[in-house]
Amino acid sequence: MCGVTIVTTAGRPDELSLQLVHAASEALNAKVVPRKKRSVAKLMNEYAANVMIAGKNRYEYYAQGADSPFFFHPNSAAFRLKRVARGEEEPLLKACQLQSGDSFLDCTLGIGSDSMVAAFAVGAEGRVTGLEADRNIAFIVQNGMKTYDTTELPLTACMRQIEVVHTKAMDFLQQQLDNSFDVVYLDPMFEEVIEESTNFEALRHAGSHIALDAQWVREAKRVARKSVVLKAHYKSTFFEQYDFERDVRLTAKFHYGVWEK
Repeated sequence: MCGVTIVTTAGRPDELSLQLVHAASEALNAKVVPRKKRSVAKLMNEYAANVMIAGKNRYEYYAQGADSPFFFHPNSAAFRLKRVARGEEEPLLKACQLQSGDSFLDCTLGIGSDSMVAAFAVGAEGRVTGLEADRNIAFIVQNGMKTYDTTELPLTACMRQIEVVHTKAMDFLQQQLDNSFDVVYLDPMFEEVIEESTNFEALRHAGSHIALDAQWVREAKRVARKSVVLKAHYKSTFFEQYDFERDVRLTAKFHYGVWEK
């Protein structure tokens, strides 16, 4: 989505909020606008812009027309890693078959939960790169992964390990050599509504809606050394269309498909 973005503070800014405002303004080349007690909706209308708010300990991003903000929070990844620690099956890891030291390319980073789970699997010797087409979302997720305050291990190490790149997946893939990542991961998350959390709905509203196509899949298969893994709604025709072997999960809203080289 993106477009013009302005940066402002929460209602009662402190010194940290002001520092965060200027950091966002510099990173996004965005105008700083004093809040002056104006609502987010009013700021959107006055400036015909998206609104990035620097709060006391996080950024909140309102894409134009959005009622709720997008912000970084690793709750989903934390829950999933706890299940892995208990020995429960994690569908993503089952599909990807990641080993310690592997490289993982997430072409559709979003909130980054899948990349955090992948980072756990590949370990400190591995490499995880996440691509995000929307610059504002990329900024929030990159900042959150670097600074989010959590004492939970291994979640913190997993977040810090991920390289966030603001780019379209196709642009990035076309610049890579053959077989340059062990696993390439595709999650065209906006094809159907899968998640039901408020933050996912905000991401759905703000994110770049880039449809999966044959060229994208072809480039992913070229770049992958071991496999390409696709996550899609159970009603999706992508699995059959692009030759992915589907793992049918009868009670799940989404399935994983694997193409092995």
